[in-house]
Amino acid sequence: MTETTPTVDQPQVREAQDRYAIHADGSGDAAGFTEFVEHTAEDGTRQRIFPHTEVGQEWGGHGLASILVREALTDSVRQGFRIVPVCPYVRKWLASHEDVAGHVDEATDAHLALLDSR
Repeated sequence: MTETTPTVDQPQVREAQDRYAIHADGSGDAAGFTEFVEHTAEDGTRQRIFPHTEVGQEWGGHGLASILVREALTDSVRQGFRIVPVCPYVRKWLASHEDVAGHVDEATDAHLALLDSR
């Protein structure tokens, strides 16, 4: 299988250790990322807390943030995680995407404390 070079029109989203990154050219540098922190709730529910999303200014206006967040959230759900949106962009994106809304848990003080302890 031949891997294609990502472009603005056909970006690639890749999962790394604690984030998803979007690539929009062949440089190997990410055009943006969304971070996550894995958490297991007291009831055993596996969650991914999304605290921050960022896309470089030079990549603005191409819809990369939306593509990135869609891929990150749907992949997380596919892996069995529930989504805990803390990032304002992720929260905004979820408000207009009902297909993922059933997999969302609201952030609690415990989630925020976990983020603060990093």
